[in-house]
Amino acid sequence: MRLFLTFSLFLLNIIFSQAQLIEKVTKLTPNTVWTQISSVPLKFPTYHPQGMVKVGDYYFMSSVEVIQKPINGGTGEGKGHLFKFDGNGNLITKITLGEGSIYHPGGIDFDGKFIWIPVAEYRPYSQSIIYKVDAQTLQITEVLRAKDHIGAIVYDAENKKIHGASWGSRNFYEWELKSSNKHLQANIIHENIRVKNPSFYIDYQDCHYLGQHQMLCSGFQKYAQPNGSIVRLGGFEIINLVDKRPIFQVPIKLWSPTGLAMTNNPFWVEQNSEGIKAYFVPDDDEASILFIYVAKIE
Repeated sequence: MRLFLTFSLFLLNIIFSQAQLIEKVTKLTPNTVWTQISSVPLKFPTYHPQGMVKVGDYYFMSSVEVIQKPINGGTGEGKGHLFKFDGNGNLITKITLGEGSIYHPGGIDFDGKFIWIPVAEYRPYSQSIIYKVDAQTLQITEVLRAKDHIGAIVYDAENKKIHGASWGSRNFYEWELKSSNKHLQANIIHENIRVKNPSFYIDYQDCHYLGQHQMLCSGFQKYAQPNGSIVRLGGFEIINLVDKRPIFQVPIKLWSPTGLAMTNNPFWVEQNSEGIKAYFVPDDDEASILFIYVAKIE
């Protein structure tokens, strides 16, 4: 009985924390003041970062290493990586994900035990493998294969559903999973649903489960002006995973020193005593810096 009560209190704390984060994110406005508190150069080859989660004092970040660029509708050649690094930007370890032409990881999610990672061909309307990786042991488990480029993934543990966004986040996918009785690590696909994304002002780069069947996505879009100049606008969106419609949108008016939107690549958010703490890695390769910002929420 004591164990049951302890676990129940643990779940209630998680639910309460998720509700607090949702409330704080939805209080962001275009005029919210973001204060940079840290910028940490990453001291290892990062290639092209894609998704990021923070687990305790460590960060996990997916990235694609392009060896040969795709041309004329081809797949190109590359490697998919998952890096683990510390708060000083030092690489702790890394693993490789994917197979053959499937080497482009996307946005990732963490459910408290597993990191969920899609790896796809580097082209739209292609194919993907969805993995889960134990954050402690880094054991890799293939969960399912999809006949599209899945660029971001979240896992709703409350109803055992995986939700994915395609290339450019133009389509949402949903898979309901049921654990095998014989092999706890195996999963059986129960259903596969595709729904068009009704929102267009940003394309999602990375997404994370918020609780209450909602996910928070970050991304950006490039807008061309009549004079030919390009404006890069980044933002956050909260999507209701039940009907796949956005329920909150806000631009994030932050840019890296190179001019990229701060939400160009991976992100992570968490609440703190004053409001929200956000982590971004907008740039590739030698320019990769972990930027940490706080936003005070009244």
